[in-house]
This record gives sequence, structure tokens and C-alpha cells, in this order.
Amino acid sequence: MEIDAWVWWLIGAVGLGIPLVVTAMPEFGMFSAGAVAAAITAALGGGVVAQVLVFVVVSVALIAVVRPYAARQRSANPDANTGIDALKGRQAVVLERVDRAGGRIKLAGEVWSARSYDEDRSFEPGQNVDVVEIDGATAVVM
Repeated sequence: MEIDAWVWWLIGAVGLGIPLVVTAMPEFGMFSAGAVAAAITAALGGGVVAQVLVFVVVSVALIAVVRPYAARQRSANPDANTGIDALKGRQAVVLERVDRAGGRIKLAGEVWSARSYDEDRSFEPGQNVDVVEIDGATAVVM
């Protein structure tokens, strides 16, 4: 049984999508999109030369357009905090008494374990606290 060219292009698209997920390099996604475009060309009856040209043109066009746009977005806000760094300095609401031994807070819509930054300080349910740092899965508050 002979496999159609468009199937090979889709297999290539999936193959290019795997390193995209593993390495988070968006260029692989652009090559994958080029392979999908080539698969469509093959399914519509385009020859091998047309398929390769479509793959190259779509991939290069995406890289030429998307990479500069992404670079501008990154440089526009270079100090944007993400992940746990974005939680530092935010306010939270105490759900269960928080002291040096522990407690619970609601932070960014999620329930977190928490402990007091100051050994002698405790916070009662309903109080607002500031997140000083994140230590593992525990918010350190004051």
C-alpha cells in the first residue's frame, strides 16, 4: 500500500511539533505549519516542487513575521514577572489563621499554604496580607 504525499507531510508536521513542545522553540511550530500547508497542497494535487515551495514559503514567511513581532513584545516589557515571581508583592486573604507554623490564604484565586514572615506575628481569617516570597508551595506573608 502506497501512502499519499499529504500523509507524509502531516507526519512531518507532527514530527516538527514534538520538538516545539519539548524545547519551546516557536520556530518548530512555524515549520510544522509549513508542513501542514504543504500537505494541503499535496491533497489538492500539487506536485512535489509545489509542495516543497509551499513548505519553504510558508515557513520562511512565518519566521519573518512572527519572530520580529515576538521580539518586540518581549522587549516592550522585559521586566514582566511570570510564575511564582509574579506572586511576590501581591495581596492575599487569610482563610485559616496564619502564623509561623502555617495556615491558609487565598492568593490569585487559589488556596495556598502560608506562614508568617515574622515569628511573633499571626493573621486571622479575613485579614489581607502581603506576599513576601514563595518558598516551595508555601507563601511567606506579612
